[in-house]
Amino acid sequence: MNDPIGDMLTRIRNSQMRGKSTVSTPASKLRAWVLDVLADEGYIRGYEKGTDANGHPTLEISLKYFDGTPVIRELKRVSKPGRRVYMGVKDIPSVRQGLGVSIVSTPKGVMSDAAARAANVGGEVLCTVF
Repeated sequence: MNDPIGDMLTRIRNSQMRGKSTVSTPASKLRAWVLDVLADEGYIRGYEKGTDANGHPTLEISLKYFDGTPVIRELKRVSKPGRRVYMGVKDIPSVRQGLGVSIVSTPKGVMSDAAARAANVGGEVLCTVF
C-alpha cells in the first residue's frame, strides 16, 4: 500500500456512503493520530484498537451521523505520496471559511489547523475535512 492515510480516508468515505456504523482499518501511529484529531473535532465518535482474524493490529472507527446523514460531508487528501504539500503557519488554509478543519503534521505532532496556528508551527497538510 502506497498511501495508508488515503486508504483510511477512502474507507471512511465508502462506509459512510453505505450507512455503516463502524469501519476497520490497519493500525499505525500516524492513522491513530489523524483519528485523534477527527475525534477531538467531533467528526467521528472515536476508535478502538483491536486485531483481525490473522492477528494483525487494526483500528475500529465509530462513525458519527446526525439525523441519518454523515457528519463528515467532505474528506479530501491534500498531500499525496507523489506530491507532498508543506505550508508555513501563515499559509495553512482555512476550510470553508473556518467551518471545516485541515489536519496538519507538524514537528509538534499531528494537529488541526487552528491548533497549528496557536502553536505557531507549519508542516505537511495531510487532509481537509468538512
